[in-house]
Amino acid sequence: MGGIRTAGDLVIRMQLTHKMKLDEAKKYVAEKLGVSVMDLCDVVKMAEVREDLGIGIQEPFNGANIGMEAKFRISEILGQKINSVERFKERAGVK
Repeated sequence: MGGIRTAGDLVIRMQLTHKMKLDEAKKYVAEKLGVSVMDLCDVVKMAEVREDLGIGIQEPFNGANIGMEAKFRISEILGQKINSVERFKERAGVK
């Protein structure tokens, strides 16, 4: 499962921040994204899901969410605070 091509970045984020085991993290991410655990490593399926949810894709095109925009969506979808998103909100005066 590799990074942004599939869902590896989301799974590792859950493992590191919530001390989840690999299987637990995969199940959590799959549930939040509305896909099966097997779909998490399918490059084609995850490209569609990531594009639909606006959580960043490997080769962004005009209008695709990138950078902070994608991180905001990831934070929202996974229900998790991301430090850079929280700092951005603080500095922008957003609650």
